[in-house]
Amino acid sequence: MMNRFETKRLPDAADAIAPDGSEVRLLLQRPAGSMAHFELQPGRTSRAVTHRTVEEIWFFLSGEGEMWRKQSGGPEDIVRVEPGVCVTIPLGTHFQFRCVGRVPLAAVAITMPPWPGDNEADFVTGKWSGT
Repeated sequence: MMNRFETKRLPDAADAIAPDGSEVRLLLQRPAGSMAHFELQPGRTSRAVTHRTVEEIWFFLSGEGEMWRKQSGGPEDIVRVEPGVCVTIPLGTHFQFRCVGRVPLAAVAITMPPWPGDNEADFVTGKWSGT
């Protein structure tokens, strides 16, 4: 059986609000992973979460912000994010991000395996208070 080609344009409106509070526009999915567009409005801070079964790679497209990542019993960092920055969120990482600029902070993310649903994210204590 042949695989079919898929094409999708970025939706104008958000498909959902992620457990962390960011706006999500769903893109495409394959058996090994899925892709989505995330956006956080100026002055907003996401809720801190950790994932149960997925890891992610994010690539920032617009805006300015910071991302906090912490591994249980391991390293912790805060990295400045802006267009052109790519970050990983390994399985079990606690993470949170915030928009510190005047335009929305936007990124595309690949989730491996595909995002299984809202029960995937557990809330954790973060670096900042979520808004």
